[in-house]
Amino acid sequence: MKSSTFSKAALALSVAWACVAALAQPAQVKVEGAWARATVQGQKGTGAFMSLTAKDGAQLVGVSSPVAGVAEVHEMKMEGDVMKMRAVPSLALPAGKKVELKPGGYHLMLMDLKAPLAKDSTVPVTLLFKDAKGAESKLELKLPVATAAPGSAAGHKH
Repeated sequence: MKSSTFSKAALALSVAWACVAALAQPAQVKVEGAWARATVQGQKGTGAFMSLTAKDGAQLVGVSSPVAGVAEVHEMKMEGDVMKMRAVPSLALPAGKKVELKPGGYHLMLMDLKAPLAKDSTVPVTLLFKDAKGAESKLELKLPVATAAPGSAAGHKH
């Protein structure tokens, strides 16, 4: 009987540990084409862009960077004849669907920059996600700094 009680306790403990480990896992989010726009002396804000694909669905609920006093998820959209930009509290990442953060749409804003972001350098950015169960996870990135999206023809604007 002692052996049976021990086995049940061990099984319960391993199941509980598996649940804790599952909650501690970061949201599985694939990041592609990430970059931040270079700045010039005196410029206090810039954008960062990428594609995000969440395996099981999640929300992007925050962003931070040591190079910026303020970092936010932003949306740009036309309202009548005026292009408006505003911070959004979260960005839905539907399961398996690629969500583009790009100029003129959703993007990350890095504001109150502590120094210019030089072309061909990198900038650390941390993304904060929340999964469907409310568990939060972080993803730390080093974004290349460029004047145009990687792979795009610099100087061409469409």
